[in-house]
Amino acid sequence: MCLAIPGKVISMNDATDFTRHGKVDFGGVVRQVNLSLVPEAQIGDYVIVHVGLALSVMDEAEAMQVFNYLKEIDALQELQEADSEVHR
Repeated sequence: MCLAIPGKVISMNDATDFTRHGKVDFGGVVRQVNLSLVPEAQIGDYVIVHVGLALSVMDEAEAMQVFNYLKEIDALQELQEADSEVHR
């Protein structure tokens, strides 16, 4: 099963077209994400991401609530473990 999860935009390039991308922090795991569908997103915003593509900007309080739910089901741990597997 694939989920869209929130992440915080920590950096981005200056492109304004389909090459717009940035680094997004998912509770300690940082990934490169395509930001072309969320031209309004800025550094510090939370975006909902599915398979490397940011789909929408979301409220920080809502993102924190989702992070808490993911922690409850240990889904963030799985993301961190997958990240360590990729970087070995």
